[in-house]
Amino acid sequence: MNDSGRESFTISGALVIDDARVEQLDVDVADGRIVGLRGHQHPDSTADRGGFHQVVDGRGRVLVPGFIDLHAHSAIRLFSDPELAPKIASGFTTELLCPDGLGPAPVRAEGIEDRRTYLAGLEPGAAPWDWTGLDSYLTSVDAARPSTNIVTCVPHSAVREVVMGPANRQPTRDELAEIQQLVAECLDAGARAVSFGLIYAPGLYAQSEELVAVAEVAASYGVPVVPHIRNEASKILDSINEFVSASKKTGAPLHISHLKLIGNRELLDRLMDLCTTAADEIALTFDQYPYGAGSTLLSALLPPHAFAEGSRGVLARVSDPGERRRMAAEIRNGIDGWENILGSVGPENVLIVQAAGDRADDIGKTLAQISDEQHCSPEDAVFDLLVDTDLDAAMIDHYATEEVVTSIFEHPLAMVGSDAVFAPRPHPRLYGTSARVLGRYAHRDRLISVQDAVRRMTSRPADLLGLTDRGRIAEGLRADLVLLDLDEFVDTATYDDPCNLSPGVDTVFVGGVPTWRNGSHTGARNGHVLTAAPSH
Repeated sequence: MNDSGRESFTISGALVIDDARVEQLDVDVADGRIVGLRGHQHPDSTADRGGFHQVVDGRGRVLVPGFIDLHAHSAIRLFSDPELAPKIASGFTTELLCPDGLGPAPVRAEGIEDRRTYLAGLEPGAAPWDWTGLDSYLTSVDAARPSTNIVTCVPHSAVREVVMGPANRQPTRDELAEIQQLVAECLDAGARAVSFGLIYAPGLYAQSEELVAVAEVAASYGVPVVPHIRNEASKILDSINEFVSASKKTGAPLHISHLKLIGNRELLDRLMDLCTTAADEIALTFDQYPYGAGSTLLSALLPPHAFAEGSRGVLARVSDPGERRRMAAEIRNGIDGWENILGSVGPENVLIVQAAGDRADDIGKTLAQISDEQHCSPEDAVFDLLVDTDLDAAMIDHYATEEVVTSIFEHPLAMVGSDAVFAPRPHPRLYGTSARVLGRYAHRDRLISVQDAVRRMTSRPADLLGLTDRGRIAEGLRADLVLLDLDEFVDTATYDDPCNLSPGVDTVFVGGVPTWRNGSHTGARNGHVLTAAPSH
């Protein structure tokens, strides 16, 4: 079979698993779509195959729909690395970009450099940055021809910055109307969700009135709001209720990004009960990466006020002795309402995974190690790293036990988002998320059924995002498919050795084109931007 995607073929004898069936079938594919499902015929059978002479032997394998990553940080990486091998090799054929309220668009022309600087630790890579609106960004994405299909959120922080700059204040009535209008324009451009990031600037300055106003627009288009909530530690219940209230007031579906609990184990049962109870009143779901450590910008360790003048203002603050003393005290003592990550997890649990320039030697060290080597406090170690890297630094922070992770995983509202960052030394979730969910937690550990694990990465996220042409194995749907050996499919990536592909993936098809096969990328790049027609 060539990789043109125009030829017809049959995947023969695989155990087909999707939301409707677990059944051995022959699946016919033509012109990038599934055109037939039939009872399995032996490959040597002389029975009529309806012209499908090319056969992919699927016996002893499972065939599942292509996985949908509900939390992807590939927005810049796809330009310099359009093959996106770790994602395709994991079976992810569709990715939701611009989560956490963050993204490269929309952006003011004069704000591009500031945006690029701020996002560098979370969205590394080279890109043309030849856009300002979300529509022109998506045009550039399509031109880059990534291997995965691309869906995008409207990133609230990006919208707020276009309207208000980095200001630490509430919008005026006119500014709020302008924010709503720009969100609507982005949804008209084809975005399928609205994301918030209430630990990232400038979205962290937004209060409930602004969240409700943006959620009203999302509701009018029938798309979900997807928040990184304000506090995932001691104030997690209040932070979820902030968005539950917005959803009740507006009718917008609520999908919580990477639900987790940082420390505070005593809140776990109440957290699970809150999700269950709220789902009786609103459309509520969440995604999770199946690990007890996060990965994000090193600058997320700074107090909220540090970002009030944008990236240049952050660099000025972390360079000023007086401001450093003030922020160090705030990190040590905490600020009411602020999720103080460093204070919660401790410097020994913060690992540097990206550091630009001369600080690259610090990649793989903890903040505790760096502060010991530099004979300074952990807070000063953070400030120095941010100055020396021009904010281009990222971290892994270990915050929860495996017992907490699996307790959240077993909740029936859960879906899957990798939250994977293409750092020089990445979090293992870049390579291992789907295999840890399906191969380890479902198939081996039996925390949930294999079919449920498949649903969480296929039909349920497709339904959430309105992707009616994929997420299942049925006639007429897009042939985004993963053929794998379920007994072999398990995560091998670790924190010490994170860049390990999960074994067991035979072939990943994107629109009927073999894109990953026998352990390597075929070079095919058949992904597309998936936009939505306005529905308000």
